[in-house]
Amino acid sequence: MTAAALPRSSSAATSAFALPQGQPRGRALAGLTLAAIGVVYGDIGTSPLYTVKEVFGAGGVPLTSANLVGAVSAILWALMLVVTLKYVVLILRADNRGEGGGLALTALAGRAVAQRPALRRGLLLLGVFGATLFYGDSVITPAISVLGAVEGLEVATPLLKPYVLPVSLAVLAALFLVQRFGTQQVGRVFGPIIVVWFLVLGWTGVQQIAQQPEILAALDPRHAWHFLAGRGWHVLAALGAIVLALTGAEALYADMGHFGRKPIQLAWSLLVMPSLALNYLGQGALLMRQPEAIDNPFFRLFPATWIAPAVLLATLAAIIASQAVISGAFSMTKQAIQLGFLPRMVVRNTSASEAGQIYLPAVNWALLAAVFAAVLWFGSSSALAGAYGMAVTLTMMITTVLTYFVVCDGWRLPRWLALGATAFFLLLDAALVAGCAVKLFDGGWFPLALGGLLFVVMSTWARGRALLLDNIRDEGLALQPFIESLQDPGITRVSRTAIYPVANPDTVPQALLHNLKHNQVLHERNVILTVVFHEVPALPDSERVHVAELAPGFWRVTLNFGFLDAPDVPKALALCDAQGLRIPVFETSFFLSRETVVTAPGLGLRGWRRRLFAAMNRNATGVVAFFRLPDNAVVELGTRVQI
Repeated sequence: MTAAALPRSSSAATSAFALPQGQPRGRALAGLTLAAIGVVYGDIGTSPLYTVKEVFGAGGVPLTSANLVGAVSAILWALMLVVTLKYVVLILRADNRGEGGGLALTALAGRAVAQRPALRRGLLLLGVFGATLFYGDSVITPAISVLGAVEGLEVATPLLKPYVLPVSLAVLAALFLVQRFGTQQVGRVFGPIIVVWFLVLGWTGVQQIAQQPEILAALDPRHAWHFLAGRGWHVLAALGAIVLALTGAEALYADMGHFGRKPIQLAWSLLVMPSLALNYLGQGALLMRQPEAIDNPFFRLFPATWIAPAVLLATLAAIIASQAVISGAFSMTKQAIQLGFLPRMVVRNTSASEAGQIYLPAVNWALLAAVFAAVLWFGSSSALAGAYGMAVTLTMMITTVLTYFVVCDGWRLPRWLALGATAFFLLLDAALVAGCAVKLFDGGWFPLALGGLLFVVMSTWARGRALLLDNIRDEGLALQPFIESLQDPGITRVSRTAIYPVANPDTVPQALLHNLKHNQVLHERNVILTVVFHEVPALPDSERVHVAELAPGFWRVTLNFGFLDAPDVPKALALCDAQGLRIPVFETSFFLSRETVVTAPGLGLRGWRRRLFAAMNRNATGVVAFFRLPDNAVVELGTRVQI
């Protein structure tokens, strides 16, 4: 890996606390709303497959009419308070130049407290841990959604039960195998399918409500309060099941950059929330009349002749829900790479027009292996429900904490207002986390273990990179005096342009030293290049390039990218023309330093972390592919660096 070519993350970017200036209207708004329904709400839309069943199964709640009304009321008001009030009303306003998600919010909170470095570092670590928990969700969501859908086969006939697991694995394998082709074509039908899904949810609910209208008492929040208060300590088990109805809430914020705030809000208010509410009410009404339907209350909503189409539609909805979190994992990984928390990986764009549609082979196959392991280990959606929720609720809590600093220090709202809102939502989050904690040994450990492992990897990489750059800076030569010493007219100069990527722009690139030592020549034009990734999603071309002349024949060029920008270095270098530096494409060579990390004790990392960093460093994707450098214009020169 060439440390000199790696980016430095920066917090010096323009503040981005303002809300989006332009909002879509008319047909554009309708199109984005339809697309948001297909991508954003697939996960939460498949929650009715298993939530009610788990409340009265794993939740240990007796199946009585009073408990049915209370449980459904608790589900509905959890959706209202957590999803509608917290996410749709409040957190969707915390955009980072139009982008949302854990890392975008972390960057926003970090800039809000930029004058307090210790607090900023703490929030950064908290945000990174929240990001690692997202990967746990990316593993469990495909597993539980597809299993929950395919288990409808058992309702059609118990004879099909042995085929549930192999069919689920086949569906999941196909889902991950097609990732390399991208989602552009499939994405066009996501919206209509999920719209049909939500309409079916609402329609089946209405059918049951009409037969048992007493369930409408669940709309009164007092029933939810009495239900939860009457559980005593057993309320934690009930909360651990109710939280299943909220999974996917983070997607509302994470996907804001793709669709905008207004389409997501409209989709939730006009279709998603009403359909979910009607379906949960319908399942409660069904169970009031037929308690034996508790084995699978969702599919029992359908007449026997409609089971097969319902299973097919549920499977399609589950696939779409899974696609959303898989794509989110790709985007999250790219952001982590460009913010300096993961080594470079192969990133392939799967669309010529949509920069956000990417494919990371290493992440795809790692997720497939983890999803297969989860399906085979747990074996059913009910067993997986024990693992589901822990990562989601902890992520919700971290989001609440980060949002406080955005609201208070970024938006400058009164501290008493920020504290009051944060305390209210933290209380809700804490109750949900406690409810999931009782499932810790029933599977809740799985996403925590996965998140903890990834946090160790990401923190090790970030710390190792910092030590590596410190080593290069401490042992390197100061750039300006070195350049001045090269102004001797006796030094042989050759035509063409030489570009030396370097992480620290104030030290002499190792590749430049090696070029002078071995080739004993200096190029006519020499560019010291630094790539900086800022803690904003994207930067315009007007802020992309900064050029400074250091001495005759030497320039320092800084290329600025956001953490969602594609780091196309040759394309960005073409913008130097406007600042008086012409870099001809066919007369330019890139000289890269490839550092070999040599571990040594006592230099800031424990032994096993040094070995882990060295292994990641060796296996990182090359600079050439990551920064899209022309293969036939690159010269790599090696050096050894000790950490």
